[in-house]
Amino acid sequence: MVKRVTVLGATGSVGTSTLDLIERNPHAFEVVALTANCDVEKLAAAAIRTRARCAVVADETCLPALQERLAGTGVEAMGGAHSVCDVARMGADWTMAAIVGTAGLKPVMAALEAGGTVALANKESLVSAGEVMMAATRAHGATLLPVDSEHNAVFQCLDRTAPRGVRRIILTASGGPFRATPKAEMRDITPAQAVAHPNWSMGAKISVDSATMMNKGLELIEAFHLFPVAAEQLAVLVHAQSVVHSMVEYVDGSVLAQLGTPDMRTPIAYALAWPERMETPCPPLDLAAVGKLEFENPDLNRFPALALAMDALKAGGARPAILNAANEVAVAAFLAGRIGFLEIAAISADTLSRYDPAAPDTLDAVLAIDDEARHFAAERVKDCVA
Repeated sequence: MVKRVTVLGATGSVGTSTLDLIERNPHAFEVVALTANCDVEKLAAAAIRTRARCAVVADETCLPALQERLAGTGVEAMGGAHSVCDVARMGADWTMAAIVGTAGLKPVMAALEAGGTVALANKESLVSAGEVMMAATRAHGATLLPVDSEHNAVFQCLDRTAPRGVRRIILTASGGPFRATPKAEMRDITPAQAVAHPNWSMGAKISVDSATMMNKGLELIEAFHLFPVAAEQLAVLVHAQSVVHSMVEYVDGSVLAQLGTPDMRTPIAYALAWPERMETPCPPLDLAAVGKLEFENPDLNRFPALALAMDALKAGGARPAILNAANEVAVAAFLAGRIGFLEIAAISADTLSRYDPAAPDTLDAVLAIDDEARHFAAERVKDCVA
């Protein structure tokens, strides 16, 4: 059967990798909709190539350019954040949710409410609104599949029929480009250095999160919502080779791990073909060439962002949403050259200390907390700049 697919965030790294797999199997997929923020050329080209039914730019000022580019192609052009949510509800069998940041929350919710399968690459959805999103998944009979390489690895290794048999879920972390950098030298790290990830090709924001190890902390919060374990059953190991993508340890001492070359097309393909598997162009893993696998515990002193996320997970309530919002503001300021690398975690910690609202129970409440936390973090950024 042909699978009808929608890609939210089609021009980013995950969206591009998803389309690469879809275009390699054109008879297996029908593209319903593709969305982007405002990359008209890349979006239009992808929509034409895949014969998408419609293409959407979230930034409505970009709609005239998209309409001009798609004139006569048969692809409908749409614009505005509301249109992104509209196409998410169009009833695709499978939706890739790859919009970066809290801008992806409403589209993810719309896709879940449509009741199909949602492949989740937007980590903010579960970090900021985990309880709300998982409740919607259950209420609408949707299927939520993890796309992050770590969570996808756990999904492949986890025996969901016997959760009491699980002792720990262990997420692996590359450690980023500064795994061995002394903390004193981190003060002078530049945005160009921070986005140069040694193993993965990713966008700027997630690359900085990897460099601070905030990304791994946010993934712990995601894992808590995705899998039937308690917070204390989640752990992180640094594995710079990025060969073992994560592990599940069982009470009998068995440890199951998913291994592969560091290519996002592998977890995307698993989600795209699930419950089957599909071929990918990823090179096979050569374990003889790897030689040995190395692991180490994370250094929470040099990477305080990971410790902040661990604390937010244990505290629950609104804490993960506040942390995520403050981190987004701080990372944007760092990439703009307004603050230093070490101030990213400091601003996140300061925001958590200043703002502690009640736990949100609706998506609107989550977004209100996100907005207020951004205000606190932005004021802290101004203090740093001053």
